[in-house]
Amino acid sequence: MAQTKLNIEPSRIPRHVAIIMDGNGRWAKKRGLPRLAGHRQGVENLRQIIKACVEFGIQYLTVYAFSTENWGRPEDELRGLKQIFNDAFSNELEELIKNGVRILHIGQRDEISPDLLQKIDRAVEISKTNDKLILTVALNYGSRNEIMHAVRKIVASGIPPEEVTEQVISDSLFTAGTPDPDLVIRTSGEQRLSNFLLWQSAYSEWVFPEAYWPDYNREELIKSLEEYAKRDRRFGKLSSK
Repeated sequence: MAQTKLNIEPSRIPRHVAIIMDGNGRWAKKRGLPRLAGHRQGVENLRQIIKACVEFGIQYLTVYAFSTENWGRPEDELRGLKQIFNDAFSNELEELIKNGVRILHIGQRDEISPDLLQKIDRAVEISKTNDKLILTVALNYGSRNEIMHAVRKIVASGIPPEEVTEQVISDSLFTAGTPDPDLVIRTSGEQRLSNFLLWQSAYSEWVFPEAYWPDYNREELIKSLEEYAKRDRRFGKLSSK
């Protein structure tokens, strides 16, 4: 079966796409499977979305893997998620390197187990020269927590209040050096921000496809990109049309 082609002018393709990968548990429940089966399928799905982003010329992809609020989930699910993350950073790394993907991590490090943190750091280190796609994994991430740490960093640096600009704040966030997302996608039809890139997505375009994350395939991504291409991004100014 022939794959759908992306028929969008290169100038209309977002430079940076961010995704809230929502719906794994509901996908599994709908099929009578345990929630962890949905999370594992979500990892499988991420592989094809990464490949599609490389193919389409998207330069940055940020995915919301685990939030600071997710620690409130049942203990057995947390153990299973930890194993899934460990497996993903071990099993997917070679393919990502081959496809020219550079891996970054944003989020709090102190609650991540040492063995997983070691795998994350290794992935970041050995992929640092890749440049086809910058894949940022938001793991143990919360935007309010990120902003709080940025404020503390600015205060500790001794910068006078009158010299605190938007750029100073941006440079103090976990995402410093990464452009703000042009397009944010939240799968499963839910329409909430869920503490994800609150500062960075101030002028992002958002789409909320109905598909659960494990079903959000290459064709669904094309639909989201086509929707983005129709938007008139004004950044608070008057329309250019």
